[in-house]
Amino acid sequence: MRTDVTFTSAGITLAGHLYTPDTAADGPLAAVVVGHPGSGVKEQTAGSYAQRLAEAGFAALAFDGAYQGESGGTPRGLEDPAQRVEDFKAAVSYLTTRTDVDSDRIGALGICASGGYVIPATATDRRIRAVATVSAVDLGLNFRVGPDGAQDPAVVQSLLDAAAAARTAEAAGEPLAMMPLRTTHEEARAGGRYAYEGWEYYSTDRGRHPRQTDAFPLPSIDKIVSFNAFHLIDLLAPRPLLMVVGNEAATAWMSEEAIKKANEPKQLHWIEGASHIDLYDRHVPQVAAQLASFFTENLAARETAVTV
Repeated sequence: MRTDVTFTSAGITLAGHLYTPDTAADGPLAAVVVGHPGSGVKEQTAGSYAQRLAEAGFAALAFDGAYQGESGGTPRGLEDPAQRVEDFKAAVSYLTTRTDVDSDRIGALGICASGGYVIPATATDRRIRAVATVSAVDLGLNFRVGPDGAQDPAVVQSLLDAAAAARTAEAAGEPLAMMPLRTTHEEARAGGRYAYEGWEYYSTDRGRHPRQTDAFPLPSIDKIVSFNAFHLIDLLAPRPLLMVVGNEAATAWMSEEAIKKANEPKQLHWIEGASHIDLYDRHVPQVAAQLASFFTENLAARETAVTV
């Protein structure tokens, strides 16, 4: 069952889809907040995972981040990591108001960029009892050194120059400059597997959604570059962490580095033969089963829940 819901995050109205089991539960449900990839919307991979978690017995809330999808906020398409972290906390707050959710049994799941946002959100919000990521990306690191860590340092300097120029132009009354996020088929092919699969998901019927973000305001760049997803990861413990990643993902090293920094209990789960984008849609049943097992174990019934 899917219900359209709204809640506020730092004064911005967010839109969400709350997925719940089709059969009535004996009492309040354990719940999982699900964040979407950067530029994505709740109807894409976040919704797919939320639906699977509901089938496994959870209330699962997939939501559009501020400035994106059906959520409010201007300028449209802005990618603000600090706001996205706040959005996770606001989603938890919303779930605590529902009588059909057990507020002592709330977990969080982040996919791609939200796999980076969910870590500081959980580290500093003790209401989140377990956290998982799928194809996690520290978006700040991604912009600073590239998805594979091998980016020319001149690239981020150029991007920061463009962001600064956009801010100056906006102050002078000019329209806010935008950074296109979609390339042509030829450009994507030339960019390698990671770039091509991103194009294939977001620019074809494989995953495209009319409300996805296809360009963001250039001032997003300096907000992103200053973000560090994993610097507070040691604060998660003793709450459990699961990171799921494809062994062929260009971004896999980010999850590996994050796991090294985290304290126990922690688990890095590999999906053999999968790339970064493959976990958005092609391996959802397999990954969702792993997530359901993790959250079932760690969002135990109240009488057996571990106090943190």
